[in-house]
Amino acid sequence: MKCILGDIRDYESVYKSMKNCKTVIHLAALIGIPYSYFSPLAYVKTNIEGTYNILEAAKNLNMKNIIITSTSEVYGSAKYLPIDEDHPINCQSPYAASKLAADQLALSFYKSFKLPVKIIRPFNTYGPRQSSRAIIPSIINQCQRNKNGNIFLGNLYPTRDLSYVEDICEAFFCVFKSKKLIGEVVNVGNNSNTSMKNLALKISKLMNVKIRIKSSKYKIRPKLSEVENLRCNNKKIKKYTKWKPKTRLENGIKKTIEWIKSNRSYYSDTYTL
Repeated sequence: MKCILGDIRDYESVYKSMKNCKTVIHLAALIGIPYSYFSPLAYVKTNIEGTYNILEAAKNLNMKNIIITSTSEVYGSAKYLPIDEDHPINCQSPYAASKLAADQLALSFYKSFKLPVKIIRPFNTYGPRQSSRAIIPSIINQCQRNKNGNIFLGNLYPTRDLSYVEDICEAFFCVFKSKKLIGEVVNVGNNSNTSMKNLALKISKLMNVKIRIKSSKYKIRPKLSEVENLRCNNKKIKKYTKWKPKTRLENGIKKTIEWIKSNRSYYSDTYTL
């Protein structure tokens, strides 16, 4: 593997890094939803302009396979479940809006320049090495540091469709190989969901820790920005590829717990309520 120093916001460095490549899998993005409330412009520059740089370089280099990473957040709170690719779009955060703009830009390059773009739209991913700001590492770390039994979450009742990182990586590989998904958006998820409260209870049970779940105002999204329910309709990716999820939530959480326990130095000794 060769690492090249650069900046997704700088076209020249993106172009140089993509030279002599036939495929690009675009994963560079600002992903923290809370920070997008404070600095929307940073998300515009990274997520939208950065994606433009990838697309323009791919066009100029005549690349054959361009995979753009989207997010289920672009759907907003579900109008129906499970959510398929035809579900109405409803961006409820600057982060979601920046990702949708990037998606539409990518599709415009496909329609205008025949650029072989594929958009993969993962629902929530978890697993080893994930940022402590994400819900599962946050709960695990709080359980490990538990001194008074309190676990702090944001809203307790929104649901998410959670996929283990190995399953998501396999989905990327399947989409990479597919010739039928050029110019298409494809959801990736388990077609199941769980609430944040039940997730915390499941993790605490696996860790054999007794907890009291509390909602912290510092973790609660603005009312109109909270995405209430997400659950993936994964029929399309199953139709056009051989992908299917292999990791049950309980097994994926166990693997994540063990990795975090073995790599405590990976995370800070403090966390924000």
